[in-house]
Amino acid sequence: MGIHIYRAMLCIFCGVLINSYASAQTAKTTPPRKYDIAAFLYPAYVADDPRLRPFWPKGIGEWETVTSVQDRFPGFYWDRKPTWGTINEADPSVMAMEINEATKHGVNVFIFDWYWYDGRPFMETTLNNGFLKADNKDKMKFYLMWANHDVVNTWDVRLNKYNEDNVIWQGKVSRDEFEKICKRNIEKYFKQPNYYKIDGKPVFMIYDIPQLISGLGGIEQTAAALKWFKEETIRAGFPGLDLQLTMWGINLNYSGFDGSKTEKPQNAFVKKLGFTSATHYQFAHFTNVNEDYLKIMESVKKEWDNIDKNFELKYYPHVSVGWDNSPRTGRSAVVKNNTPANFAKALRDAKAFADAHPKQVPLITINSWNEWTETSYLQPDNVYGYGYLKAIKEIFVDQK
Repeated sequence: MGIHIYRAMLCIFCGVLINSYASAQTAKTTPPRKYDIAAFLYPAYVADDPRLRPFWPKGIGEWETVTSVQDRFPGFYWDRKPTWGTINEADPSVMAMEINEATKHGVNVFIFDWYWYDGRPFMETTLNNGFLKADNKDKMKFYLMWANHDVVNTWDVRLNKYNEDNVIWQGKVSRDEFEKICKRNIEKYFKQPNYYKIDGKPVFMIYDIPQLISGLGGIEQTAAALKWFKEETIRAGFPGLDLQLTMWGINLNYSGFDGSKTEKPQNAFVKKLGFTSATHYQFAHFTNVNEDYLKIMESVKKEWDNIDKNFELKYYPHVSVGWDNSPRTGRSAVVKNNTPANFAKALRDAKAFADAHPKQVPLITINSWNEWTETSYLQPDNVYGYGYLKAIKEIFVDQK
């Protein structure tokens, strides 16, 4: 009997060794998960775009606001300087450098803020002349966020100090104009080989839902227009459209919307319009940002959980670098303690959220690549150098 027990134990021991070895070999051969790290890109840092001159007459775009802070507010605490200088992002050689730096550090998608005012596109030169003409554009994907908000005096520092909300351009568009926009974007951008797609479906994000509804004439008309947009995308040869919602309060403020008795009105509203995914654009849209960064992140994680519980669409976690709008106005709520180390902690939280949702692509969005005048940017500067980019690289490239 003893010899049989000995043999049985030996077999079990050998089996454990074999399984352990196999697991170790699998771990060695299985590549680390690849994440899509998408940074919003604000396309106002360009030279020689005539439509920007009414706001920034020097011809260097909103770099004019960045470089004039100390002149406008002598001794002011905000004194940021870009390591790369006041670059022209509509220059393809400059954009090629940015693509190299971004992808080297793990940022492999740019989400271009895209505008349409006065019956034509606005701030499109960074995308058309810079990104799409860069010789290494295929290293990076891109998609559009239609920033369809009104334009007031915020950009013009000569006027915004008067606190006037004069509407220069309206963000809302009619159905005819909406169709013109959609057809143009399908042909001009969706068909680009490096346009970002999920399951073959181009991703298109919309910023301001009340403006969209106002222009199109109501919820029913908006749902019909967005349904047409999806069908038009399919007619162009794609399997569908991933319609992405900017998840924040103004876009969900339809408490009176009729849903079923078993469905929350906000979720019913989002489904009615046909949105299939969502992310945030900025922490400032849904929580108090005049706080310590790690305290803000506690609110952010609660928001992620709330979305998980109350919405059926796919939510992709968002991390903002910070918030301080004072370069434009001289006053602002200010995120405190948003060091690269704390930013790295937020990225790990976003990574954990993505890993907990294995049935959706591991997309994480970041505000932003270059929102200098909102003090929420990844580009290197005189304060933290390459610190924010290094944090992304450590977590998503080096996988530490």
